[in-house]
Amino acid sequence: MNTPLPRCRWAQTDPTQWAYHDHEWGVPVRDSRTLWENLILDSFQAGLSWRTILLKREAFRRAFEGFAPSRIALYGESDIERLMADSGIVRSRQKIIATIRNARAYLTMQDNGEDFSAFVWSFTNNQPIKDHGDSGNPRSPQGDALSLALKKRGFSFVGPVIVHAWLQACGIINDHDTTCFRRTG
Repeated sequence: MNTPLPRCRWAQTDPTQWAYHDHEWGVPVRDSRTLWENLILDSFQAGLSWRTILLKREAFRRAFEGFAPSRIALYGESDIERLMADSGIVRSRQKIIATIRNARAYLTMQDNGEDFSAFVWSFTNNQPIKDHGDSGNPRSPQGDALSLALKKRGFSFVGPVIVHAWLQACGIINDHDTTCFRRTG
């Protein structure tokens, strides 16, 4: 008989979450476009379970054309209506509009020579930080500061709780529970 791996509390009951936890959550992401996609997915997750977003992730990728900021930045009202009619994604007008706004803000940063990954990682001195081993903590000083900085650059739907969850997911903050097999050191 196999002994189940000791995982973070949130990932102990569902095979979909096991796979995500074991292979993606908390793995440091340095690619700007991937960081941006993950921020958008975390924004859509607000108020919902992460499992819901995981099950709809491929539909989101299809609906938002692979999360290409250059394509999404051009979206207009007909695209918003198309997305609102897509039952494969979370149909929130506010979150869809925020995604378009965030694509434009991302591209503005790029146009100004500001690399999104370098910007994000600068909030942790370019190193993953180990929090207190409580993946249930909804905020962090880094998430609070980055949330404000993103808003100053024109991003929306990036409050401190969303940003902290995103930093955890992207391995910028290592917040695996202290008993989790993925926590190192």
